[in-house]
Amino acid sequence: MTGRARRSIACAVAVLALPGCAIGPDYRRPELPTPDTFRSQTLAEAASLADLPWWEVFDDEALGALIREALEYNLDLREAVARVERARYVAAVARSEFFPEIGYEGDASLGDDTTLGTLSPNTGTEDAYLAIVNAVWEIDVWGRIRRSSEAARADLLASDAFRRGVVLSLVAGVAQAYFELRELDLELEIARATVESFQETLDIFERQYRGGVASRLDALRAEAALAQTAATIPDLERLIFAKESELSVLAGRPPGDVARGATLLEQSMPPEVPAGVPSDLLARRPDLIAVEQNLVAENALVGVALSEFFPRVGLTAFAGSASSELSDLLTSGTGLWSLVGSAVGRAFTFGRNLYTYRAQRAVVEAAVARYEQVLLVALGEVADSLVAREKLADVRAEQERAVAALRESLRIARTRYLGGLASYLEVLDAQQQLFPAENDLARTRRDQLLAIVALYRTLGGGWSQQPPAPAVPLPFAP
Repeated sequence: MTGRARRSIACAVAVLALPGCAIGPDYRRPELPTPDTFRSQTLAEAASLADLPWWEVFDDEALGALIREALEYNLDLREAVARVERARYVAAVARSEFFPEIGYEGDASLGDDTTLGTLSPNTGTEDAYLAIVNAVWEIDVWGRIRRSSEAARADLLASDAFRRGVVLSLVAGVAQAYFELRELDLELEIARATVESFQETLDIFERQYRGGVASRLDALRAEAALAQTAATIPDLERLIFAKESELSVLAGRPPGDVARGATLLEQSMPPEVPAGVPSDLLARRPDLIAVEQNLVAENALVGVALSEFFPRVGLTAFAGSASSELSDLLTSGTGLWSLVGSAVGRAFTFGRNLYTYRAQRAVVEAAVARYEQVLLVALGEVADSLVAREKLADVRAEQERAVAALRESLRIARTRYLGGLASYLEVLDAQQQLFPAENDLARTRRDQLLAIVALYRTLGGGWSQQPPAPAVPLPFAP
């Protein structure tokens, strides 16, 4: 190797040894107004409902089977998983810029210079062969590649958080639809029982009318009440059919029948529902994780914009051989090599680089505002779910008292009517008040279960059961 070649290699090593730093701001989580406790929460607890796996929160075997089926076959979740895979490989593309790009070239030529005549003493056909391996490498002096890779990895984590959000929404959506289905089943049972009760009353009125004890008016009023209640049955069956179709689609299969487990009255609710501390939402809620990773990515792109003010430093090298005989190309051919260092930059862009940088700073400010807004919404959703669970328990207690009183009222009214101590209006009035009261109680029981579902979702439940964040593939990895 000549002295000039040694000096060139020494210069290249010196360039590589330059202490590069990634320009641009390093990410720091914004100072957000996170309270010590949720609104209506008297004391913050370390434990949280979100720590439990969904199969412990929703203790119904049929519901569990539906959720497992949805997690395996739901098409929205499958799309989210594919997006994560795409983000993994996009991040790998960004990382690949750390390494040199290696290429190759091979040339073979055949020429005839006899037309040159006396101008060239060497006439006839000549062959030429060339084989070269080249490499181009951008040295990340200013950190452009590092910031770009940082942004791509943050996009990957944001995509994975979106997938986690789809999982959580899917679990909560299946549970909500299932409890709504069981409530409709209960309403259908109530409607059928009420129709039987109205039919019994109508039969009594018909017998008394035929016996001359009551007027035709009693029987007509009872028949109208019976028909009005009976009309709710096909409508409820329609709603049940639609809810089964909704659950089937969530499970990733064509609409069909849905297996039932415990009835609405048999569903258990956790006696204690700790919410944890608000700061945990930053690590649990998929939407908060996603919006923060978007902020990380935008912050890293500020460094990428700044790097455009500086030249790109790189190395270009090639080595090869040239020969007039193909058989001599790799043996006694003429050796060729070159090593070139370069620094390429833009001298005048008429404000393009400056405005690009300022625009990216504005994007970061918008991302910070978005992050804070999502946190405020999350805090409000948790507080609303906590209050809903507490207040619905009070509503249910009062409605149970009302239903019990109306059932006793109906029993007494029938006894009095049969004994000739009351008119048909007392019986019909008691029946007509009991039917909606029983439906209201069924809906409140449903709403209590939905409040647990909402609380689990708003707390980012099941986060500990999620797989770890996907890694960016390394070079040459499958």
